[in-house]
Amino acid sequence: MFLRILDRLEEILIATLMALATFIIFLAVMHRYLIGIPVLYPLLFPINLSWAQELCIYMFVWVAKFGAAYGVRTGIHVGVDVLVNQLKPPWRNIVVLFGLFCGAFFTAVIGTMGAKFVFGLMFTDQVSPDLEIPSWIIYLCIPLGSYLMCFRFLQVAFTFWRTGELPHHDHAHVEGIDVDAPGIGAAEVMR
Repeated sequence: MFLRILDRLEEILIATLMALATFIIFLAVMHRYLIGIPVLYPLLFPINLSWAQELCIYMFVWVAKFGAAYGVRTGIHVGVDVLVNQLKPPWRNIVVLFGLFCGAFFTAVIGTMGAKFVFGLMFTDQVSPDLEIPSWIIYLCIPLGSYLMCFRFLQVAFTFWRTGELPHHDHAHVEGIDVDAPGIGAAEVMR
């Protein structure tokens, strides 16, 4: 139950931040071009969107940190496993688990260093340039995203230890679309 809630929360956060950042950038670009039209200039000039770029940068950084954890959970990270797959089962399992534990260790170290950094920023008056948000809030994505990624590495390692299966992402599968009949080829569509 906890894992399903965490999975959905992770997906909702990533999708929401991406959608909002895209929408805000769209508005800022439209504002920039429409302000050049003389009729719209008096209406649009008072609207200040100088903060939009900074906010979107922060949103995409948060998406990247949490998206990396999502990638570990779903198996969409690129991996070179040609040599690992050539190993016999006991050695292959050891190498895969070693790699997963190295990933967990690395992200735990980054999360701890990020937590120390954020904790140090909490007692300063440092704010972002345009939005004037306290800097520690912006950098909070480093420990949160890194610890979540560490948890995902450990989750994948535990599942691999129990079942011998790694998460695999099927690029041809689209969630919500079930294909019962064989697909129509490009030649059939063109006729």
